Amino acid sequence: MKQIEIYTSPLCGYCYAAKRLLSKKGVTFTEYDVSRDPSLRTTMMQRAKGGRTVPQIFIGETYVGGSDELHALEHAGKLDALLAG
Repeated sequence: MKQIEIYTSPLCGYCYAAKRLLSKKGVTFTEYDVSRDPSLRTTMMQRAKGGRTVPQIFIGETYVGGSDELHALEHAGKLDALLAG
């Protein structure tokens, strides 16, 4: 499995939805809480090509986007292949 990273904040419903889907898939992920460390938000925005909202999700070297994009991959049947590498 590829390394999965997700930038989040505590009160974000979309973050919870994305994490719920990833957990349902049985994958582990590294979560970065941007509300606790401002430098993480800067890093997130650089990696996400300017994306300012959370969540921002990365699977391996692939920038997925947010929760909507993650769920769209799942609905299209493409998420499992991306997770498997």
